[in-house]
Amino acid sequence: RIFGETIDIAIGNCLDRFARVIGLSNDPSPGYNIEQEAKKGSKFLELPYVVKGMDVSFSGILTYVEQEVKKKKLLSSSPSTTTTTTTTAAANEITKADLCFSLQETLFAMLVEITERAMAHCGQTQVLIVGGVGCNKRLQQMMQLMVSDRGGTLCAMDHRYCIDNGAMIAQAGILALQHNQTTKLQDTWCTQRFRTDQTKAVWRAPYTET
Repeated sequence: RIFGETIDIAIGNCLDRFARVIGLSNDPSPGYNIEQEAKKGSKFLELPYVVKGMDVSFSGILTYVEQEVKKKKLLSSSPSTTTTTTTTAAANEITKADLCFSLQETLFAMLVEITERAMAHCGQTQVLIVGGVGCNKRLQQMMQLMVSDRGGTLCAMDHRYCIDNGAMIAQAGILALQHNQTTKLQDTWCTQRFRTDQTKAVWRAPYTET
């Protein structure tokens, strides 16, 4: 059962598009470069925080950041402390590091909030982080703090198990085959917005309410 989701774009897509907006490289990946740049940030910029029940929205924060970058002078690093700047000039400047830091903190706080609510609703004590963004050490750290406060355990992995969903899809295919669930090649197709709750997991025991 999907207990919470994004109502517009995925968080990975949000980070990738943000990286393009501020001119970060794709090598080795936009998310990794945002994470490294965020470590240099020190000034938190208040950004839109959109949590609706168990769901989150990332398109608004991305639009807001895009507008801020257009309105202000984007600096690669913090202004030199030896340089005298006026208050007005400083207000019209923003660094890549502070933007990355602020975006990460805001997005990840949203994820931690709905995860904690899901744990409370479902009576769970274990959290598993998956997906490319799950490699981010800051996300893992924030999630660990919340889970520890609730007396639970967190399972977070590195890029070997988070980046490519191909292995996960293959594993699901193996399980389906082992339970005689097959589809002829000519009857298969690709669905871009395929949802995990659309797949009948015949290899799992039926879910029952407690």
